[in-house]
Amino acid sequence: MRITEILTKNTIKLDIKSTSKENVIKELVEVLDSAGKLSNKAAYEKAVLDRENQSTTGIGDGIAIPHAKTSAVKEPAIVFGRSVDGVDYESLDGQPSYLFFMIAAPEGANNTHLEALSKLSSILMKQEVRDLLLNAKTVEDVLAIIDQYDVQEETGEVKGTTAGKILAVTACPTGIAHTYMAADALKEKAKEMDLSIKVETNGSGGAKNVLTAAEIEEATTIIVAADKQVEMERFKGKHVIIVPVADGIRKTKELLDRAVKQDAPIYQGSGEARKEDRSGERTGFYKHLMNGVSNMLPFVVGGGILIALSFLFGIKAFEPGDPNYNVFAEALMTIGGGNAFGLMIPVLAGFIALSIADRPGLAPGMVGGFMAAQGGAGFLGGLIAGFLAGYIVVLLKKLLSGLPTSLEGIKPVLLYPVLSIFSVGMIMFFVVNKPVSALNAGISDFLTGLGTGNLILLGLLLGGMMAIDMGGPINKAAFTFGIAMIDAGNFAPHAAVMAGGMVPPLGIALATTLFKSKFTKRERQSGITCYIMGASFITEGAIPFAAADPARVIPSVITGSAVAGALAMFFGNGLRAPHGGAFVIPLVEGNPLLYLLAIIIGAVVTAIMLGILKKPVTE
Repeated sequence: MRITEILTKNTIKLDIKSTSKENVIKELVEVLDSAGKLSNKAAYEKAVLDRENQSTTGIGDGIAIPHAKTSAVKEPAIVFGRSVDGVDYESLDGQPSYLFFMIAAPEGANNTHLEALSKLSSILMKQEVRDLLLNAKTVEDVLAIIDQYDVQEETGEVKGTTAGKILAVTACPTGIAHTYMAADALKEKAKEMDLSIKVETNGSGGAKNVLTAAEIEEATTIIVAADKQVEMERFKGKHVIIVPVADGIRKTKELLDRAVKQDAPIYQGSGEARKEDRSGERTGFYKHLMNGVSNMLPFVVGGGILIALSFLFGIKAFEPGDPNYNVFAEALMTIGGGNAFGLMIPVLAGFIALSIADRPGLAPGMVGGFMAAQGGAGFLGGLIAGFLAGYIVVLLKKLLSGLPTSLEGIKPVLLYPVLSIFSVGMIMFFVVNKPVSALNAGISDFLTGLGTGNLILLGLLLGGMMAIDMGGPINKAAFTFGIAMIDAGNFAPHAAVMAGGMVPPLGIALATTLFKSKFTKRERQSGITCYIMGASFITEGAIPFAAADPARVIPSVITGSAVAGALAMFFGNGLRAPHGGAFVIPLVEGNPLLYLLAIIIGAVVTAIMLGILKKPVTE
């Protein structure tokens, strides 16, 4: 969504008269109400003030972004206000605020206010934008300034004067953080080096800034920084650099230098081996697994949260014979558990097989995954089914490669589906399902029988794993284990996983607030975003800090996360929702307040360690 779709002429006020925070809010709310954006002015104003009571939205550098999401809003809107003299808005840097962006979003607006807040924060961090807004003469000037920089963020392009254009694709398994961090890092470094680049992002919302055939044809080199499968055949015949997505964040200059020199082999297509050294690339097991996990996540998250919501009516309220029966609880359980969550393992297996064998692997993978789910083999059985199906199809392709060309057309529509589904199905039925089902039952019984001390050690391990590489293989291993345990009916491990995953960005954000002298101005600004990312269970928000000072940051976040995971287990918490961060804490089994306390203690431990270990900075 473009910012100027919800920031319009009638929601801009260039002469804020108020001299206090509360009155500025009243004045901006009045602008929104006059523009017809509110159904209940008093309710919206209360929602904004309630948000301010949680933490100030004065983010520093003369900017404040008050916001609220409430049913008192008719349609998404942003109001811009400017104070010439400045207002004491209780900003994080203690300085007056001059520029105000109030964001109003209705309930069910698909997090429009968070999306706009993220984009605005990024744009307003640029000194030149703030200067232009402070000196804007008319409302048209304001819209033109925002639109100009909004376009730059949305196109994914940087234009330099150096000859030739570099293209890039970024993708991570979850498509939440690494994808966009790598894209931003490549664009920023290209700008410094005066290079032209366009970056396509393959995020959770789909591909954006998609590279066109004409752009690919004209490109000098293509960088693929990805930890999951992306469309590669289109790059056949071009110089292609293939690296993990983390390299797109940490090794941007090295990648761009290679791209300028065309220091990369020509991609041959059709999965043929490339001549470059790909020792750092995520290949084989990990890459295929992450392709399955990334496509499974929407089913897991959506279904898991709906299941958890059904328990608000009572643990058995979805069963017609229960005294607390509620038809809405039954609907939630049917949608979330019987359908969305029921597709989790087939989708996991199907997309693992797709990653290995391309499209012919999808059908046998999903059938094998469905058999695993129905036969009690669960998550582990789904993993086996996915890899089994993928490599059976690879074998079939080799065995059938000698058939006459006249039969080529029936391979994908007849031979591959029939032979692969038969083979996978027979192996799952006779070989895999029963022993894996017994193994799952044994693991579940083992975890259920663990004493308090052992549970704390498990929570300590899982929490620490979430912080070691913050979105990498170890983090994903812990997260995948937590999901497997949810599928097996044991909800305690994932409570430790989510607590451990929230702590790194929250602890760093807290440290930037409490120990300002230990962080640069830019780091303190980034710390504000870490509050949001931590609350949203996006561990990757801590990566820039860890990359800049790994010796101090990584031990601090691992310790805090391990403490949070251990406390979550000690307090007897369980979590049926696999994602959601702070938004699903009310759904936690056991005592939600104690679970919140575990996360807070972990974040405080991380913050204090950073305050002790880091040295004061001189800017």
